[in-house]
Amino acid sequence: MTTEKFTHLDETGSAHMVDVGGKSTSTRQAIAVATVQSTPAVINQIAQQSVKKGDVLAVARVAGIMAAKRTSDLLPLCHPLALTKVSVEFSLRPEQGQIDIEATCAVQGVTGVEMEALTAVSVAALTIHDMCKALDPQLQINGIQLQEKTGGKHGHWQREHAHHG
Repeated sequence: MTTEKFTHLDETGSAHMVDVGGKSTSTRQAIAVATVQSTPAVINQIAQQSVKKGDVLAVARVAGIMAAKRTSDLLPLCHPLALTKVSVEFSLRPEQGQIDIEATCAVQGVTGVEMEALTAVSVAALTIHDMCKALDPQLQINGIQLQEKTGGKHGHWQREHAHHG
């Protein structure tokens, strides 16, 4: 059992937003990933931009970027951040019926951007699901996780065994 305190709980156990006012500003970046599992036929339609609802990856990219910017509206204890970078990239693996999604968020600030990257990759995946659910109702979203983060007092962290998919 760990003796570390949950920073989002006060001494009475009530949830609160952590005071980051005394922390020093640094460049902070986080990368999160997810995998969409569908069928080779659906991934090929996405690649050929022949899905009836439109350009799936373009819409998912914009949705992910917008979601990162709105993270503090979605997660009650998350600080609003002035993001300096949000990118959402896709790698299609049609033969496996998969799309790997990677979101990178950065900020010059006093708190990290892990939740923004995780939100971006999640909403991008949800958008793909929404646009393709008629083609594949069994479509799955897997492996949503933080891959790497830099900045702040803990410095650089990277997942030991980068598992994607």
